[in-house]
Amino acid sequence: MIRQAIYFAVFPVLTLAVSCMCWLTAGLGHKGAVAHRIQCLWAKWSLALAGVRLRVDISALDTSKAYVFMANHQSHYDILVLLAALGPHWNLRFVAKESLFKIPAFGPAMLRMGHIPILRENSRKAMKSIDDAAETARQGLGVLIFPEGTRSVDCQRLGEFKIGGMIMALKCGLPVAPLIVCGSRAVLPKGKLAPRPGLVTVDALPPFNPAERFTLKQRELFRVWLNEHMSQAYQERKICPPM
Repeated sequence: MIRQAIYFAVFPVLTLAVSCMCWLTAGLGHKGAVAHRIQCLWAKWSLALAGVRLRVDISALDTSKAYVFMANHQSHYDILVLLAALGPHWNLRFVAKESLFKIPAFGPAMLRMGHIPILRENSRKAMKSIDDAAETARQGLGVLIFPEGTRSVDCQRLGEFKIGGMIMALKCGLPVAPLIVCGSRAVLPKGKLAPRPGLVTVDALPPFNPAERFTLKQRELFRVWLNEHMSQAYQERKICPPM
């Protein structure tokens, strides 16, 4: 209870301060590196505040290369987890649902930094998001996509992947690095506001060039293959919250 009280007292103030700092520094440094470092510190401090521990294995990846990161999605805390896990090594931008960009201060800062909003229900906006992700990749930045499109409802298995993420990955022209996130649902289950202490693991699977296996016309085959590939890895690592 004391930890939660401290969290609710500090986290909103910290997020507001970091959002303002990121908005002000978005254009500073190489490819917005200053704001990126600030948001990574925000993620690290927020996880520490909540008592969340990370175990990260990115040994399959080359930190000198940019990737399209494809991660399963368990919790709102996944953004913090992945910023803390990947941010020290890659300057990256998220593809996130448009509603996050409407949060006061936080949303405008995300937009100014180059994170990419997506509204799947609007095909015109969805295509613009795909083009924005491809442009981000051309700048040599990493792009992070949640192929499930939203948080999965069952910790026993991954949700169905959306076709838009496959098109985005193919158009970016970067190697794809699948990421398996486990434990974040236990830290912050869907519908809860207060995070709980716990362990979250992030494991990177070997990257691959999707263009060597699939064309845009074969995006459905890509979707099915990637879902099966990541689901198998998830089953080997999954951590579900206690009942």
